[in-house]
Amino acid sequence: MDVKKDERLGDARSDGLYDPSYEHDNCGFGFIANIKGRKSHHLIKQALQILENLDHRGAVGADPLAGDGAGILMQIPDNLLRETMASEGVCLPDIGQYGVGMVFIPNHPDAQAFCINLVEEVAVSEGLKVLGWRSVPTDNTCLGESVRPNEPLIFQLFLSADGADLDQDVFERKLYVVRKIIENRALIDSKLEYQSEIASFYIASLSTRTLSYKGMVLCNNLDKYYLDLADPRTETALALIHQRFSTNTFPSWKLAQPFRYLCHNGEINTVRGNANWVAARRSTLSSSVLGDDLEKLWPLIPEGASDSASFDNTLELLVASGYSLAQAMMMMIPEAWNNNPLMDPDRKAFYEYNAALMEPWDGPAAMAFTDGKQVGATLDRNGLRPARYMVTTDDLLIMGSEDGVIPVPDENVVQKWRLQPGKMLLLDLEQGRIISDEELKLSLARAHPYQTWLDKTKITLADLESSKDLNAIEQDGLINKQQAFGYTQEDIKNFLTPMGLNGEDPIGSMGRDTPIAVLSDKPKLLFDYFKQCFAQVTNPPIDPIREEMVMSLLSYIGPRPNLLKLEDASHKLRLELEKPIINDADLEKIRNISAVYNPDLRTETIDITYPAKEGSDGMEPALEKIFQVSEKLISSGVNILILSDRGICSDKIAIPSLLATSGLHHHLIRKGLRTSVGLVVETGEVRRVHDFCLLAGFGAEAINPYLAFATLSNLSLTLDSGLAPESLHEKYIKAISKGMLKVMSKMGISTYQSYSGAQVFDAVGLNESFLEKYFVGAKSAIGGIGLDGVAKEAVRRHAIAYEGVLEFNGALEVGGDLAFRIRGEEHAWTPETIAGLQHAARSGEYRRYKAYAKKMNNQTKKLRNLRGLFELKYTDTPIPIEQVEPASEIVKRFATGAMSFGSISWEAHTTLAIAMNRIGGRSNSGEGGEDRVRFKPLENGDSMLSRIKQVASGRFGVTTEYLVNATDIQIKMAQGAKPGEGGQLPGHKVDDWIGRVRNSTPGVGLISPPPHHDIYSIEDLAQLIFDLKNVNPEARVSVKLVSELGVGTVAAGVSKAHADHVTISGFDGGTGASPITSIQHAGSPWEIGLAETHETLVKNELRGRIVVQADGGFRTGRDIVIGALLGADEFGIATAALVSSGCIMMRKCHLNTCPVGVATQDVELRKLFTGQPDHVINFFMFLAEDVREIMSNMGFRTIDEMIGRREFLGIEPVVEHWKAKNVDLSKILHVIKERKGVAIRHCEAQDHGLENVIDHLLIEKSQTAIKSGVPVKIDLPVKNTDRSTATMLSGEVAKKYGHEGLPDGTISIKLKGSAGQSLGAFLAKGISLEVEGGGNDYVGKGLSGGKISIYPPKTGNFAAEQNIIVGNTVLYGAIEGECYFRGVAGERFAVRNSGAIAVVEGVGDHCCEYMTGGVVVVLGSTGLNFAAGMSGGIAYVLDETHDFEIKCNTSMVEIEPIERDASDAPFTEDVFDEMMDFDEGRLKYIIEKHLKETNSVKASKILSLWDSYLPLFKKVCPIDFRRALLERKQVSQTDGRKLNVMAGE
Repeated sequence: MDVKKDERLGDARSDGLYDPSYEHDNCGFGFIANIKGRKSHHLIKQALQILENLDHRGAVGADPLAGDGAGILMQIPDNLLRETMASEGVCLPDIGQYGVGMVFIPNHPDAQAFCINLVEEVAVSEGLKVLGWRSVPTDNTCLGESVRPNEPLIFQLFLSADGADLDQDVFERKLYVVRKIIENRALIDSKLEYQSEIASFYIASLSTRTLSYKGMVLCNNLDKYYLDLADPRTETALALIHQRFSTNTFPSWKLAQPFRYLCHNGEINTVRGNANWVAARRSTLSSSVLGDDLEKLWPLIPEGASDSASFDNTLELLVASGYSLAQAMMMMIPEAWNNNPLMDPDRKAFYEYNAALMEPWDGPAAMAFTDGKQVGATLDRNGLRPARYMVTTDDLLIMGSEDGVIPVPDENVVQKWRLQPGKMLLLDLEQGRIISDEELKLSLARAHPYQTWLDKTKITLADLESSKDLNAIEQDGLINKQQAFGYTQEDIKNFLTPMGLNGEDPIGSMGRDTPIAVLSDKPKLLFDYFKQCFAQVTNPPIDPIREEMVMSLLSYIGPRPNLLKLEDASHKLRLELEKPIINDADLEKIRNISAVYNPDLRTETIDITYPAKEGSDGMEPALEKIFQVSEKLISSGVNILILSDRGICSDKIAIPSLLATSGLHHHLIRKGLRTSVGLVVETGEVRRVHDFCLLAGFGAEAINPYLAFATLSNLSLTLDSGLAPESLHEKYIKAISKGMLKVMSKMGISTYQSYSGAQVFDAVGLNESFLEKYFVGAKSAIGGIGLDGVAKEAVRRHAIAYEGVLEFNGALEVGGDLAFRIRGEEHAWTPETIAGLQHAARSGEYRRYKAYAKKMNNQTKKLRNLRGLFELKYTDTPIPIEQVEPASEIVKRFATGAMSFGSISWEAHTTLAIAMNRIGGRSNSGEGGEDRVRFKPLENGDSMLSRIKQVASGRFGVTTEYLVNATDIQIKMAQGAKPGEGGQLPGHKVDDWIGRVRNSTPGVGLISPPPHHDIYSIEDLAQLIFDLKNVNPEARVSVKLVSELGVGTVAAGVSKAHADHVTISGFDGGTGASPITSIQHAGSPWEIGLAETHETLVKNELRGRIVVQADGGFRTGRDIVIGALLGADEFGIATAALVSSGCIMMRKCHLNTCPVGVATQDVELRKLFTGQPDHVINFFMFLAEDVREIMSNMGFRTIDEMIGRREFLGIEPVVEHWKAKNVDLSKILHVIKERKGVAIRHCEAQDHGLENVIDHLLIEKSQTAIKSGVPVKIDLPVKNTDRSTATMLSGEVAKKYGHEGLPDGTISIKLKGSAGQSLGAFLAKGISLEVEGGGNDYVGKGLSGGKISIYPPKTGNFAAEQNIIVGNTVLYGAIEGECYFRGVAGERFAVRNSGAIAVVEGVGDHCCEYMTGGVVVVLGSTGLNFAAGMSGGIAYVLDETHDFEIKCNTSMVEIEPIERDASDAPFTEDVFDEMMDFDEGRLKYIIEKHLKETNSVKASKILSLWDSYLPLFKKVCPIDFRRALLERKQVSQTDGRKLNVMAGE
């Protein structure tokens, strides 16, 4: 039958901004196996039960029966297959002598015939015999309407060796080769008329050992769809399961998991680069195992494959080539070995040696894998995904994303544990035992003499002596070179000088209001046409400072060994660099390495300049010449190439270094030569962090910024620092290195090796043909200039330098990118526009606003943003203005931006709040909490309440009371001006007031982590949304994203995660402080992100269920109208609102010196604030009136009518700009043809699934306590599907009693079982949770005064202190309360704890990270990186193994022994908060409470042997915290006040 086209797709997907390659997915996953290899059907039932109990980790889109995909990978069910095939007359050979494939075949008759014929033809040609086909019995009544048109025909194919008994491993390899040939020929051989149908042809598995059942099925329907799974003859000893949560819902059967070897929860951030490197290796690969079959496998990774599929394909190659499954996984996902002081030397040598063979596949990853003989799992180096496992007395190994995924009698549990960062769990079914990580890796590490091989082949650049110094650039020629490479005065003042002096990436503020490069009149560098990609939602950024242990800038230069021959790397030299930025002396070492150090490394320098007389036309042939010369040099044995523009002069123009580097990188990949050579770039063009990142991202292994060094040397003559040029150079390299680590970490990438060639950038303003040739895989939403335009800009810069075409040719141009300057770059906010808006707002005169808006909208001569190219289409018959929606309604769609109290003054913050509340709009608290006095109205009826309460990564001040006083709760995933960044509020800004609001210690700095530590994936975000809806069901939950290519698919995932609202923030939004690198080079205009978001949501039929807001540079009514036409329901306006209240854009927010009292906490400067709520109200009312006038002329009566109506947008007919005329806006303005009945604006409610939560029962049973304070006791069972338990109850308590809550123990809840995620999140004071069983991730998140006690089942047989009791990220953002955990916790225990007291009997890595208050007691071993970023509170750690000092990050804390208390008086709670004293008494008091709450054996033993154990405890105290305590103690002694520093009061 003919396949139906999915009508939701409307026109071809490529017409608009939607791109399937940006789809992301996360999931729930796991496996179950019988350790002794006993097969049963019951095990399949258990596997499917695990899948069903992880249902909340999947997602459902607009079609309630269409899941994102689920599957199971198992051993071949021989009994079932043998009997069913026998009934069809086919006698299967012995198991192991036949292979079975699960094949998805398209419905199109011709395509069916083509696929079947192709399969049989290839199998026979490769020496196999086709035994038969079996139609797999299915029942599609459980499929959704959107899935059925895409349902394939599903067959099983049976193959055997034709007349030969093949060894099973040999047969397995042959099946792999056959499958790859079929896949690749299907793409090449299929005829054009059914090419699209062939795309759905897919071989899910083809093996002698394993079989995959998967599809676009809800997880609880998998066995209803595949009838085999319910057949008792289907037996296996292992089963991998996977439940997918995709950001999009376009049906794709082949993307469901498991794949052939694995299932993956996470995201490979470096997949573009990894796939490129795999392709680049093709010509240098050979395999004694695969032989001639190797060449038949290409292309190895199919076009458009997902990150997980790409990984699976590469893993298959490694295993087929002879690597063990475990070793292949270790090569692709290595541990963080470089900075681990505890790693065994042999193990470290193994990883270092293999690093030359393959770059890491980097990103958050929990992977389960099997080949049918072994089953295992591994976790990424940073431990960013959850994986819990259990061993039982009946020989089961059960692993899943959560604990409690299937019920196991307590007495049957032998062990409960977790996968730890970088560790591996492996079960060998043939041996019938679990092989520990330590045994497995040491056996592999000692299988070969890796250290000996390293000693023979590794050359460390730092160990080589300098040969000679390069001649310095003549100072009288310096300015010419600077001009030719586009240097400005701003570059010198704002980048090079602070970097050279301070070794830091410079900080700026207030965002960007200048044109993107393609709209600028100035000749811009090619670097400026690219924007950094960054992690948001589907994977987390990393903190490169606090989690430095997982980061590495280590780079290797030279030829890459044959990946498929382990010993090959022992014969190939490699040059190792500690970091990829090299000074002139190091460059000379590389240049002369053959002559001076080792003849096996041959270096040649290629000049990337060309004759100036050839002008812009000469650049293309010059590039081709570089490519051809490089090929010849490599063929002659050269293995290091230096691309150099040092030859620039009056007669020579430099090709942009990025163009030369990326062009050559991709040319060599196409020619199969890239892995034969290392690329070093010697360029005068780079100076900013962004420039270095781009060169690295497009293939450079080392970079020498010779002109930046020369400029710093020249500066040393005029700076007062007294630093020698070498010192300036060193600090500059340090600044660039730190900045690069930050940019890498924003994308969630840990290693330079993975980052090199990863291409994690989007182009803005470059055309597709140019990108396809020189930047393969890079994408641009708006087209733009090509090689001709790039060349013309280079020629212009050259003419400025050497032909004196500017008036001031003896000096550098002013720049003006960072702040408004005469003759500088064009700005939206100028003295004229600022004054115009302020005069209008203060006078209340609309005509003045119109004059301001006219200046702001006028872009006929100087373009500033993309919307300046848009034309509004007016009607010939305007609607009378009286019929247009009133301004009083329009302003309700406006919100001010998220500016925290801390970043701006109290006066400015409350002025905005009062103004927005008066007009029915919304103001935003920002991320710093909110003073409780603002929750109550003022006497005059005004309200200072921020209706939008922000939940950011720091969770400062996020109490239950804070959340219940919100109309909207905004999860700040990223900020427009600094996506992927964390933040830091210096201690001098944290006064008593801010300390109290943020629940922190005054005088101690506060750190916001780059990621939300409870959002490492899309399903994590869904969990936080669920938490927040539980605590305040009436509030809208919003997610703030930053505009970038692909943000639409993320927004679709956000909608499926049940957010009520999403904000798309433009890159040009303001900020109180951010590295200039982020302000200038991360994110894209909101016009692009908004258009893509609206289009993707409509195509997914999700638009109706979510409000879409846009923000970032909205300044006039015209901007609002364009935003609505592109798809926005609401609008965020921050900078303009601040300007209306008095901001004059001095861009000194980060310096605390704001001269108008807006962005400062200085008491005197705050007095200068003159803004009034009326000024802000005037601006917003003017804005609404402006919108009304435009609506009238366009024929719209309401905003709702306008939303998403792109057909009313055109392009300004005359664009004379020499670059902007090339911009292509067709994708942005592409009109979406939605299916009939599909909403194109918000008009539906999200289903949050709150009706079945356990809290309804808890609230019912707690009514007497809530209403009258009468104590109640509640006993209930609990399971992993009971999530956010007691959170809704806490919201009810906080609504009535505020943060003070109820007296301790008023509501006592006893639960039995394994609780779901977020147990006790935001638990209010007066509620206590006692759990006999265990908890999963996020226990006690946002704890607001409640108490949680968890202990193992009393009938259990395992030692609690050696088993896991709670998951990862426990007590994240806890404010106050108590927790007692009898057992071990996972990673990041007590991260950002503000005041809770907690006891645990062992922890993973990163414990007490970013902690600012409270007390943590660890009665067992810890992981690495303890106390990273810890600025407050104290920790007591039992160090029985005497290795804690190695594991602790002492950059911000001190470790000290615990002294016996001087006084014999008993310890009392009255002195608990006196943190500098009474350590022994406090510790003993807490352990006694732990014993009382959990009956802990460990606590009992410690207390009974107190004198022996006390010396084993270490106290961890932050240095700044101690200083603040002592200072405040002196103050209290002086004025007699007692200060509670733990609560910041």
